[in-house]
Amino acid sequence: MGYGEIVGPNSTPRRLVVGITGGSGLIYAQDLLEALRHTDLETHLIITAGAKQVIPTELEETALDLERLATVVHKDNNLGASIASGSFLTLGMVIVPCSAGTLAKVATGFSDNLVSRAAQVTLKERRSLVLVVREAPYSRPMLVNMLAANDAGATIVPAAPGFYHRPKTLSELVGSITSRTLDLFGIDNNRVKRWKEDE
Repeated sequence: MGYGEIVGPNSTPRRLVVGITGGSGLIYAQDLLEALRHTDLETHLIITAGAKQVIPTELEETALDLERLATVVHKDNNLGASIASGSFLTLGMVIVPCSAGTLAKVATGFSDNLVSRAAQVTLKERRSLVLVVREAPYSRPMLVNMLAANDAGATIVPAAPGFYHRPKTLSELVGSITSRTLDLFGIDNNRVKRWKEDE
């Protein structure tokens, strides 16, 4: 691309940043990464130290197994990674699951690791940032932080699956969150049956 060349609306590279933090709900991250492998997107994955501690308690797979699902893997302490700069073009970022601590960092603009830095880059560049929060019940500080993150430009997606598609398996249940997440980035998917789609 030369100087003065006009960049069209569809020229943004098909890249999506995926951050996995130490909240419960690693199955949502696994399902999302598996779904993204069936798209043309380049996925940039960050797994925090907290997430690596939780993985053995919730998944049969290891952190390395999750990393194999991604196109590019970044270390969470590498603040010089490509995704730490706004000039590195992406469609946006999803943090799944998003821990209460990471939510607080996003809400307050605090960046001490690559997940929180990439999230702040996503917000400042006005790209889509989706936070899949899985916690119950919500404390008042969490609710305040959700509102602050929303006001900053993030979208909060509680990891609360729907049931109108009558899921018969755990995969179908989890898939409803994956589908909603992909929808928010305009990524075509048929992860679950949609409401009244047969009408």
